Amino acid sequence: MDGETSCSSWDSDDEYQKFIQKMNPPRVVIDNTSCANATVVHVDSANKYGILLEVVQVLTELQLIVKKAYISSDGGWFMDVFNVTDQNGQKIIDELVLDEIVKYIHKCLGADSCFLPSRRRSVGVEPSSDYTLIELTGTDRPGLLSEVSAVLTNLECNVVNAEVWTHNKRAAAVMQVTDRQTGLAISDTERLGRIKERLSYVFKGSNRSQDTKTTVTMGITHTERRLHQMMLEDRDYERYDKDRTNVNPTPMVSVVNWLDKDYSVVNIRCKDRPKLLFDTVCTLTDMQYVVFHGSVDSEGPEAYQEYYIRHIDGSPVNSEAERQRVIQCLEAAIERRVSEGLKLELSTGDRVGLLSDVTRIFRENGLTVTRAEVSTKGDKAVNTFYVRDAAGSSAVDLKTLEAIRQEIGQTVLQVKGHPDHRKSPPRESPSRFLFSSLFRPRSLYSLGLIRS
Repeated sequence: MDGETSCSSWDSDDEYQKFIQKMNPPRVVIDNTSCANATVVHVDSANKYGILLEVVQVLTELQLIVKKAYISSDGGWFMDVFNVTDQNGQKIIDELVLDEIVKYIHKCLGADSCFLPSRRRSVGVEPSSDYTLIELTGTDRPGLLSEVSAVLTNLECNVVNAEVWTHNKRAAAVMQVTDRQTGLAISDTERLGRIKERLSYVFKGSNRSQDTKTTVTMGITHTERRLHQMMLEDRDYERYDKDRTNVNPTPMVSVVNWLDKDYSVVNIRCKDRPKLLFDTVCTLTDMQYVVFHGSVDSEGPEAYQEYYIRHIDGSPVNSEAERQRVIQCLEAAIERRVSEGLKLELSTGDRVGLLSDVTRIFRENGLTVTRAEVSTKGDKAVNTFYVRDAAGSSAVDLKTLEAIRQEIGQTVLQVKGHPDHRKSPPRESPSRFLFSSLFRPRSLYSLGLIRS
């Protein structure tokens, strides 16, 4: 496929893409015999811009671990093979589960799906009456999540789901909130404007020179996909070598041009981890590069990825400056989930202000949240926090951890991965944390979070 033809086809309207998909529906075949230690998933479909990301995103949503992958889309047809396992590294044997995998991939890739990221609309935002979507980017600093959640609580907003990333002194957050009284999305435009204004003020902090972006809408989005885009738009890949001290070992990324075939060849070698393939494919797609061929191998402790790419205009990486930018952006995509800090898991009954209270306790004990995943399942809050101490170390003092657990609840907050954390039987601490009425609320004005 030459550059002109590919560019024009990928620029076509979504209705035309749906027509092509309907004439050539995706074919998904599960093979559990050819590989001894993995389930093989074959995906064939009409080719279109962004389809590799769609497939990888579907596999990620199904919580499948990709051990190997072979990618080919050099023409009008897309053909991929993925060797996958479950979260425990085992083949998927259950026939009902295998049938569900096939059905879900068909549903997400079919002509009737809303999963069609065109070049002009890489992330779909559709109206939702369930919650209000808040997107924030700005300069990272200790206590930022605590301040943001305190403001939302003060504004009568309940955080239903949220994910926060920090990298290279930048922060990005995607939060789903509801009205405290109705439990539904906030639709009043004046109130939405007030929320945006106050969150913008908090995210700016004392540094008015840094760009801060705040968006408040009624919509839905794929959170991790959106966070990658927000960090890339915020240029978190720009840094000095001293900013990489917490990344060990650093990923090895190279980009060379294969002039005979007009490809650029990307090679990645780094420590393997969950969602690595999703992160790298996200970045290449967001930079408007198309993967024509590729291979992935992550069966050992290290992952190896090789991609043959062109820009959507049909050209390879066309300058040294662009080559360096591709390398830096891929390194940043890999590092956003690396060196996150000590993992803390919180599971308790949900209530308004819970996130604000928990992060306030972290802040008062000198901990900084480097990444957070906040979710609500029914009437239960299931949250994961990655934290560091004031010196930036993930080796948080045990006395600090025990003091926090005593305040929050020994069985409510669990410490994961601390080498010296005692395996003592859980002892429930005083239950004052579980009841917001027993907190002494601090004035947001005294904290400097809200202007008078």
